[in-house]
Amino acid sequence: MRIGIDAGGTFTDFVVLHRGGRLETFKLRSNPRAPHEVILAGLARAAAGKRAEAIHGSTVATNALLERKGARTALVTTAGFEDLLEIGRQNRAALFDLTPPPKRLLIPRELCFGMKERIHADGTVEQTPAPGALRRLRAALKRAGIESVAVCFLHAYRDGRHEALVREALENLCPVSVSHEICPEFREYERASTTALNAYVGPLMRRYLERLADAPHTIHVMQSNGGAMSVDEAARFSVRTILSGPAGGVAGAVAVGRAAGFTQVVGFDMGGTSTDVSLCDGAPRETHEALVDGLPVKTPMLEIHTVGAGGGSLARVDAGGLLRVGPESAGADPGPACYGAGSRPTVTDAHVVLGRIAADQLAGGSLRIHPARARVAFEPLARELRLSVEETAAGVLRVANATMSRAIRVVSVERGIDPRGFALVAFGGCGGLHACEMAEELGMRTVLAPALAGSLSALGMLLADRIRDYAAGVLGESNPGSQFARLEAQARAETPGARIERMADLRYQGQSYELTVPWRSRAAAVRGFHAAHQQTYGYANPSHPVEVVTIRVRARRLSPQPPLAPPAATVKAEYPARPVFTGGRFRRARVLDRAAIGLEPQTGPLLVIDYGSTLLVPPAWSAQAGDGGSLILHRRVTG
Repeated sequence: MRIGIDAGGTFTDFVVLHRGGRLETFKLRSNPRAPHEVILAGLARAAAGKRAEAIHGSTVATNALLERKGARTALVTTAGFEDLLEIGRQNRAALFDLTPPPKRLLIPRELCFGMKERIHADGTVEQTPAPGALRRLRAALKRAGIESVAVCFLHAYRDGRHEALVREALENLCPVSVSHEICPEFREYERASTTALNAYVGPLMRRYLERLADAPHTIHVMQSNGGAMSVDEAARFSVRTILSGPAGGVAGAVAVGRAAGFTQVVGFDMGGTSTDVSLCDGAPRETHEALVDGLPVKTPMLEIHTVGAGGGSLARVDAGGLLRVGPESAGADPGPACYGAGSRPTVTDAHVVLGRIAADQLAGGSLRIHPARARVAFEPLARELRLSVEETAAGVLRVANATMSRAIRVVSVERGIDPRGFALVAFGGCGGLHACEMAEELGMRTVLAPALAGSLSALGMLLADRIRDYAAGVLGESNPGSQFARLEAQARAETPGARIERMADLRYQGQSYELTVPWRSRAAAVRGFHAAHQQTYGYANPSHPVEVVTIRVRARRLSPQPPLAPPAATVKAEYPARPVFTGGRFRRARVLDRAAIGLEPQTGPLLVIDYGSTLLVPPAWSAQAGDGGSLILHRRVTG
């Protein structure tokens, strides 16, 4: 038995793959104060006393970073570079803002310690840390009450011996993250930031995983790169789980797109707290460096853009009198007003007011909905805006749609990609209620609604291969072959039976940015780099020297692939028609169970009910069953 688990802001989703290939899914309300309790309860329900393998998407590291609730962390760096994290790159996010807000540092300046040591870029050792200095460092960290330490010395990517000496000197004091293991690549600021983040969230992740050890199951954790890793690896490399949950959604979106015959898809995952969007043009897009809450993170990850717009996003009027939606969320506690505990208006409440969600829709009818509470929550906001409750709810949805369509433009139009030829894969609890309206704004004509739309991220975790990434900085080396051999030997030892993939970061000599290309030989990699540079930046210069900056090895062990859809459930096929706000006004819409949608197109306005999600088919759209269990929605061309 295998179990995929996606811990979201409002619900935690479970997808269970039983022997014989049968899929089962269910939801439990998330508990932000004790997320492990929900995971253990779900595992007990799913496994029913049997042993199982679970692949878990965790938000522990992400939440600790966003809420700044990580461990009390210190940075140990080369003497003279104690201001490294504060100085950063001096990039200006808002070019004309003369008074930008100060950085939200993970480690304050008084907890940054310098160590007299030096290894040069070519690996030459100039000065080794003195034993007395190491003893004094340990005493200073103990006096400061440090819970975790990040160590980042200059050029440690070339030789990590000095960082290893510090870790040895701090043995049994607290966990120590060393940059030559966390991020063995050049550029000291990005390497220090990534190592500091790993040290900051690591103790929380370790405690969380220790609580999960009570379950008699094998547990793996989803990585930001779309692969799974062991619990021990997750505790050691916690920074690799920053996009753990959204990565499962990307894997699921790509899989259902291919099953339905679409290789060009945009993933649109709208959950309770946020919306994650991604683009797949034949394969998921990856990056090795990203900004997370303004901090550079240099680790392999899928390219995902997140915005604070979800079902639980709160609506309000700002100081200028304009309607705002998110990023603040009602979360799981108290949740939207319609769930029975909250009192402030959310996106989910707007759908209830507009007839798109009824009492028998959510979680198979097990989650009670209070339409009157949703309306009461909107009344103060409506008075402030001098609009009716319905007009206010419709405005909230338009603002949320604008925020999410901008996010899709970030991963498509701003990358030089026209999204109109792509299919929009809509999932998450709220994705299907916004998908067609989003597609219309972007000029897209096809929407895919997966069978397990409300739990697709958890299903994507069942699809995840075991992946381990390795890297080595080789700037200045003429032949990185020996480094490739070293990394491959390590990969085969740590992931037996894995398929080995080679990649490298290349750049034109004198450039300050790189492109990652596959590596079969140096000549083939250089040709691939010229082609990638042409595609990415619009030009290439084959006569200019090319240098290799970083080499990468990926060990991938394939996982068994489950079916993409559960067997059709025998449920009520049709509900009473009711007024639903769509296309700018209330219209009488049919309400069908998903199982009632066959090969014959069903035209809107239409609501399609499924466990964990609802699909809105507007008047200009039609829906029909497709391959892989997805419903395929097409926008009708008029005139």
